[in-house]
Amino acid sequence: MKKVDGRAQDQAAGASARFVLASKSAIRGEMLRAAGLAIETIPAAIDERGFERRWQADNLAPGRVAEALAREKALAVSRAEPGAVVIGADQTMALGAQRFSKVATLAEARDKLLVLRGRRHELHSAYALARDGEVLASGVASARLTMRNFSDAFLDDYLAHAGEAILGSVGCYQLEGLGVTLFEAIEGDYFTILGLPLLPLLAALREHDLATA
Repeated sequence: MKKVDGRAQDQAAGASARFVLASKSAIRGEMLRAAGLAIETIPAAIDERGFERRWQADNLAPGRVAEALAREKALAVSRAEPGAVVIGADQTMALGAQRFSKVATLAEARDKLLVLRGRRHELHSAYALARDGEVLASGVASARLTMRNFSDAFLDDYLAHAGEAILGSVGCYQLEGLGVTLFEAIEGDYFTILGLPLLPLLAALREHDLATA
């Protein structure tokens, strides 16, 4: 009988793993599929704002809040989907000590963008891998973005053309689209800005023999 190397068995198991994204974010799904993962999408049913309020009351840093939320999302879905490799993700945003959440209307988006205009803010994007109710890995990456001092007329035109799609972004912009016109400088990884630290995530998958090294 031919002996099969244990690591080869692990890699074979990784190649046949079922991957689930615990997020309804279309751009995260697109990034993962472009990287070669056959991803299903099952959004996590957790009280994100409740978790955020509790952790902020404990003075948890924005990056740590993002990572904690990513872990909670991954754990919640992994408990409901036995055997699946679940990817949780989250993104938080801060301007100094001021923290931001998603808004519900374009009027609120306008107010937020006026606060950000001409200033530098930070995005913190996190991932977590979980299987069967256990976190395998997690991490966070940050980016710094400086908005230019655009005119009110430009902002109104931007909102009219970008539409309600921007409400799915904590910053009310989509850098892969018209949102790029709001900025004068960006420091950080492109994937992190889009909402997922893709390179560290892929490294974690390889480390756990869930992707080919």
